[in-house]
Amino acid sequence: MEYSLLKFLHILGAVLIGAGLIGVWMADLRSRQLRDLAPFAEAVRNIAVFYDGVVVPGALLLLASGAWMIVSFYGGWSFLQLPWLAGMVGLFAFEFIEGNTVTRLYFMRLRRLTRAALAAGCVTPELRQARREILPTFTHFLDLPQLFLIIALGAMQPTTWTLFLVGLLVAVALATLLTVAIPRLYPWGADAK
Repeated sequence: MEYSLLKFLHILGAVLIGAGLIGVWMADLRSRQLRDLAPFAEAVRNIAVFYDGVVVPGALLLLASGAWMIVSFYGGWSFLQLPWLAGMVGLFAFEFIEGNTVTRLYFMRLRRLTRAALAAGCVTPELRQARREILPTFTHFLDLPQLFLIIALGAMQPTTWTLFLVGLLVAVALATLLTVAIPRLYPWGADAK
């Protein structure tokens, strides 16, 4: 019974993170298409709503249920002997740290800069510059492929590191491609008002 409840909570956390990251993805892509400041500000606000209201609670639920399952059912530190579980934990830890230091902080700063631009009545140079930053764009575009890899590891439970390594390379390559392609498709700031 305990395992079933923890597994349910873990799946619920994964669903929340997935839904929230898709919402962030869509709001970010929409913000890149907008040139008027007011709708852009609304899209940026939606990014914050999805992060704070859906992604963060999902991550905390995953952290709590996952840690409890590892301690109770996978022998604590013995999980390091299972490539699928060690890979999931490593990717989750990386995502948790990166998501709360690079990506989430960037979107919080973007929201603050957008509010300042609204108060000034025009797109400020600081907002234009922030929108062009590469590292937070890359980490943002890495979120969904990395989550997919985490879920694939949990679903397939491989006994070697092959899926982890190939999946990681594909995730990084996809995030790199999107980091280069999306800003070129939607060059923000040049004609924003």
